[in-house]
Amino acid sequence: MKLLYWLDDWLSQTPEQQQTSLPFAGSDLLGDVFVKYHFIDTNKPLLFTFSPAGTNLQEQDLHEDFNPWGYKLARSQQVNIISFQHLGRSNWFRSRNLIFFIEQLAELLGPFKCRLGYGLSRGGFGVGAFANLLKLDQVLLFHPVSTKNKAKVPWDQRSSTDIAQKFDWLGDYHDVDLGHAKGYIIYDPTNPTDRQHAKRYPQLNHLRVYGMGHGTHATYLTKFGFYKQVAVDFIANQQIDVAAFRQQTRTLRFKEDYYKKLNKANAQSAHRLSLLSKAHQILLEEKAQHIQDHQAQIDVQPLVDIALKHEQDNPQDAIQLLEVAQQLSPEDPLIDHKLKQLK
Repeated sequence: MKLLYWLDDWLSQTPEQQQTSLPFAGSDLLGDVFVKYHFIDTNKPLLFTFSPAGTNLQEQDLHEDFNPWGYKLARSQQVNIISFQHLGRSNWFRSRNLIFFIEQLAELLGPFKCRLGYGLSRGGFGVGAFANLLKLDQVLLFHPVSTKNKAKVPWDQRSSTDIAQKFDWLGDYHDVDLGHAKGYIIYDPTNPTDRQHAKRYPQLNHLRVYGMGHGTHATYLTKFGFYKQVAVDFIANQQIDVAAFRQQTRTLRFKEDYYKKLNKANAQSAHRLSLLSKAHQILLEEKAQHIQDHQAQIDVQPLVDIALKHEQDNPQDAIQLLEVAQQLSPEDPLIDHKLKQLK
């Protein structure tokens, strides 16, 4: 627990000495959780991140350059960071070693006046469970799990709930406890379990993204840059431009995956499926009209150049790029010719 020893010594210094002794970076292994930290300036926010599910990282996989979830993003935004990465597939930040560490850590962070939390799904649970202890001011949570205590969330019937029962869900920090923290919770209201968990965060600003899903849609949204754009805004300003956020989510409607996910989420409702079909058709017409109206302003050459450059090594990627270019410029003979060649 090198960080605790360093902080204890660091606090004995004057504020001026504390500032001149930065930056300071390092890592600790707390049983089944790896923590990495980097402090640069007490006047800048201190961000806490907890990793989401989706990895089966083991201790032997750790190396000097390994970065937990959210760590590189914090570094790129020039803020202080303490990042917790769970090890193993089923790990809900419930180990006694970790809890003891965070309890001690919370007493040593006085110089950092602005404290933020950022987490997704299981990571959102970690932020919510320790928010009050760490005196977080603002949090950003994507479809967080509030707890796996079956008595409190009997409607959470996901397989992860049964697997998580091997942990203690009655002891300290097993449930959401935000303290005075404010901020944002972003989730898909068409996912009934996520919607129920979201209700347990009443003090946060609820931002709903229809079709975002839980887990299965995360890779798609990551490629689209959705999570990163929102997180950067939050870290830089400690708030989200809600108007810009809503405009960003509207662009999801132009992605075919968006409707596929919505259709899947509403498979049991013929009424909703009918409404989605109508909305999808209207959008396709709007999209075609938009392209037609702006045809003269669209330069597809960069797409074509990249496709031609990679047609030998990655023909399928080249085809996809050319198909997008053809949608934007359907009369271009070169694009039509190359597509016929590659197909």
